[in-house]
Amino acid sequence: MSEAGKNTFRIEKDALGEMEIPDHAYYGIHTRRAMLNFPLSGLRIHERFIYAFGQVKEACAAVNLKLGFLDESIGRAVLTACRDVSSGKFNSDIVVDPYQGGAGTSTNMNFNEVIANRAIEILGGKPGDYGKVHPVDHVNMHQSTNDVYPTALKVAAFSLLVDLEKEITNLQEELQRKEAEFSQVVKVGRTQLMDAVPMTLGMSFGAFADAVARDRWRIFKCRERIKKVNLGGTAVGTGLGAPRDYILQVAGELKKICGMPVSRAENLIDATQNSDSFVEISGMLKSYATNLMKISNDMRLLASGPATGLAEIKLPARQCGSSIMAGKINPVIPESVAQVALQVMGNDQTITLAASMAQLELNQFMPLLAHNLLNSLSLLVNATRSFTKNCVEGILADKERCLKYVESSHALGTVLVPFLGYDAVEKIVAACRESGRSLRDEIIFQGIAGADEVDDLLSPKRLCKQGFTTDEVDGMGKK
Repeated sequence: MSEAGKNTFRIEKDALGEMEIPDHAYYGIHTRRAMLNFPLSGLRIHERFIYAFGQVKEACAAVNLKLGFLDESIGRAVLTACRDVSSGKFNSDIVVDPYQGGAGTSTNMNFNEVIANRAIEILGGKPGDYGKVHPVDHVNMHQSTNDVYPTALKVAAFSLLVDLEKEITNLQEELQRKEAEFSQVVKVGRTQLMDAVPMTLGMSFGAFADAVARDRWRIFKCRERIKKVNLGGTAVGTGLGAPRDYILQVAGELKKICGMPVSRAENLIDATQNSDSFVEISGMLKSYATNLMKISNDMRLLASGPATGLAEIKLPARQCGSSIMAGKINPVIPESVAQVALQVMGNDQTITLAASMAQLELNQFMPLLAHNLLNSLSLLVNATRSFTKNCVEGILADKERCLKYVESSHALGTVLVPFLGYDAVEKIVAACRESGRSLRDEIIFQGIAGADEVDDLLSPKRLCKQGFTTDEVDGMGKK
């Protein structure tokens, strides 16, 4: 479009009257009204949603063309326009705010108008010449917002779930590598933030890895919940206004286009009015966010100080931490991950409420649900990737500090309880406080065990072993 075209307007009409539309715009009057009615957030809908919407529109056009409902030239032009939308060429023309009334009708019309005007252009016309290609009669043929919008959301969510599973897999594998790397690093385990029992740093990272592995499985399984789509159900799921052959074929066509295992829901009415599958997915995302919060906060604690904190691990230095405290380095990656986790938890509550407030045959809050679900997914994809690459991969252990804490702590006493009894160990701990000696030195001083035996009790091999044997109890008891 020429520079001159950007300063001129065309007149479009609808049932409410006329409006000026910029000549360069591919959107039309319905979109323009929505822009004026919903100047709420200044945000755009998710890019992956745009791509998915273009694919849904392409599937509908392809079946309508195949069945003879669309003229060949119009159908081919619409198909090309849909692919242009899916490729991202017209993202700047998808302008309706994610927060909107009408259950997504304004977004659907935004796509209808952009696709129609692009098809008109392909056929040699100018935007707004809807006698050539009409946004509703041709692009929206045999569709309703109520079936294309949730279908596009499921396609977009599915693709993001695939991405998230990949990133979670990478995080799990990196945590497992750290588990092996730190398997010989003995440290103090803590409960209620107080010294508890000796363990290895590898055990801590192994627990992180197992938690993430469960999330990986949850994310994989919850994709099952959105494979069934209501495309072809039109307004309420009865398929009113659409031919039977179209209803039976359109979901299969979408499967071929998007490459995802989508299929037509058995009960299109149920799939149109109920959003519990999205709530279930959001719940799985919240579970993952909960684990990310726990792991990121644990890493902040383990790296705290470094001079006056635990400092058992060293996080990669990513940026200067203060505008006034020279040399300060903050755990910025775990902090950013924790903030994402909090946002996902908040989004889950919004999604839950939005789904529960649907009324009768339609969820009027589908745009709010869609925005929050896709926001959670993309945030988790990006946060997981950053956490893995910018933090976990570069974590180092401070072996000397870990061992120092073990030797200076009374945590070793718990190891001795099965051998000496609770009361005896309690007396040893009291003696340590009085003498100022470490528990290790006090045990040796009292002749309870030799240095080699104490070191054996604290060996990584001994700590990683499940439980103790009767021979070990008898051997220490004889001392």
